[in-house]
Amino acid sequence: MAENSSDKVKKLQEKNRENQRNYTKKREQEEKKAHKLVHDLVQKIDNEPKNYRHYYELATLLVEGKDYEQAEELLMKALGLFKDSGDDVIDTLKFGLGNVYYAAQEYDKAIKIFQEINDTKLQAEAYAMLAQSYMAKGDNKRAMVFALSAQSGKRDDPSINEMIGDNLLALGNFAQAGEFYDNVLKAEPQNGKANFNRGLVAMVNGEDFDKYFKTAKQSDPDYFNRGQQKLKDIEKVVQMNKSKDHDSKES
Repeated sequence: MAENSSDKVKKLQEKNRENQRNYTKKREQEEKKAHKLVHDLVQKIDNEPKNYRHYYELATLLVEGKDYEQAEELLMKALGLFKDSGDDVIDTLKFGLGNVYYAAQEYDKAIKIFQEINDTKLQAEAYAMLAQSYMAKGDNKRAMVFALSAQSGKRDDPSINEMIGDNLLALGNFAQAGEFYDNVLKAEPQNGKANFNRGLVAMVNGEDFDKYFKTAKQSDPDYFNRGQQKLKDIEKVVQMNKSKDHDSKES
């Protein structure tokens, strides 16, 4: 028995070492690929220093690698280089800079930059990022204003409708939130987050909610697990409403 237990431990240890080796190898490959992409974009900037897109793309890549300081420096430099260009160029670079600040969780800086964007092609995206920035700050009322502004240019965009639903849910407007989540699920029926939140709405509204939670658990188990506290909070709201109804009937 002791030998069998020892063999199991050895096999488990070897399996763990193999998993670690595979993880390290995969991470090294990803880092190597990222370094090559950065190198290629730096070369493109050297070859075409007047192409603003290369600066934007390199900054985006740096953000993906969480190198926010370097991405900020690059875009600030680019804004100086292209200061005499049209709104489309300036605003694209500003949009990139706003994304840097948003990713770095510097939401006030992000809001300031996104509010400066005037180019009509980027307006809806800027409104969406303003909404997300205010949501991150917990200011759902302001987030709602910008989410609705973003929707005016992208009425059927599921990501925008989901954002509006999330704000309405946070503000306690469950019935309206359900309408926007329904629009999301028409376009993306397997959207785990939208299904979970639609299930919360259904609980409050006295609808069948099991189907939403079932899909949410299958499609996005991580979000489903993270949302358990929210689920408990909604259950408390439902119980409080039931108690109020019961008390009002008795009186």
